[in-house]
Formats: sequence, C-alpha cells, structure tokens
Amino acid sequence: MKQHLLIPVLAAVLLALSPPAYAADCYADYKAKQDNPLRLHYGVIQLSGTCKKKAARNEIQARIAPGGWTLLNVLSVFGPEGLQKRKANAGSYYLRF
Repeated sequence: MKQHLLIPVLAAVLLALSPPAYAADCYADYKAKQDNPLRLHYGVIQLSGTCKKKAARNEIQARIAPGGWTLLNVLSVFGPEGLQKRKANAGSYYLRF
C-alpha cells in the first residue's frame, strides 16, 4: 500500500520543485521611441522567457535597444490567438525583433 502512494507523492514533489514553465507561444505588443528625430512605433514580439508582462519588459528592452529604440510600454502579453488582430497595426515591426 505504501508503494502505491509513494509514486504520486514523488511526482507531485518533483513537479512542485521544477522551474517555472515557459510558454512556447507567448507574444507581447509594445510601444517604443527613438529620439532626434522623434520616431514612435508599435510592435509585436515573440517572447522567449516567462510569459508575464513584467518579465517581458526587460526582454523587449534588451532586444530593441541595439536598434536605438527605447521601450515606452508593454501593452499586453498573449498567445498565438492574438497575433492576427495585431499584425496590420504593427506593420514592419510585426515580429521584427
């Protein structure tokens, strides 16, 4: 009887101790700017880290900064179901970075 309970308990413990799951299909939409001259853009980006708005902020800033962009705001994080409705608005910044 003890062996029958041991396996589910071990599985639950291992699951609880595992690192947080990363979403395979996680995206964010954001606004960014460049100075001199002032340029603004709205973009959609695929995230490789945790699918949370706070974590997305650091990842997006790191990826757009080499192009001279400064992140203004992360609007939302979403799954693949939200891609099509944002594609037209993002234009050339759709999955660019």
